[in-house]
Amino acid sequence: MRRIDQLLEEYGESHQDETNKTIHWICVPLIFFSIVGLLASLPAGIVQTFLGPGNPYANWAGVALILVIVYYVSLSIPLSIGMMLFGVLCLMAANVISRLNIAPLWVISLVIFVLAWIGQFYGHKVEGKKPSFFKDVQFLLIGPAWLMHFVYKRLGIPY
Repeated sequence: MRRIDQLLEEYGESHQDETNKTIHWICVPLIFFSIVGLLASLPAGIVQTFLGPGNPYANWAGVALILVIVYYVSLSIPLSIGMMLFGVLCLMAANVISRLNIAPLWVISLVIFVLAWIGQFYGHKVEGKKPSFFKDVQFLLIGPAWLMHFVYKRLGIPY
């Protein structure tokens, strides 16, 4: 069995309850986005020096996403493509939100982060099982891939 299949199967063991699954479909992407938003909010001076001054996507979120995608490539190239597209979407959304000037991006991201984690822990309370990342921190990255693999299955794309 491939490593990605083992990880997805192990992750799925603590995500059997339909309420918990539904909560994960909402909260996992929001947490992913909120982390991108928080990282995009950090001063990007040195990053922009290397990746292009004035480029709104040359920030710490972009650097982190490159590292995350490398991890996903090590597990599954097809899934890494989907996760890369989702990561780019999150970067673009963070850029749009920062330009709207409703509130600072970091504030919006922090609120989303806290609320989404409250939802996640509620879902696991309903499930009656601890979140997988308590066992192994890499499951923080497997959660988004777990959702993406369902999208791939639905579209008939092998992962």
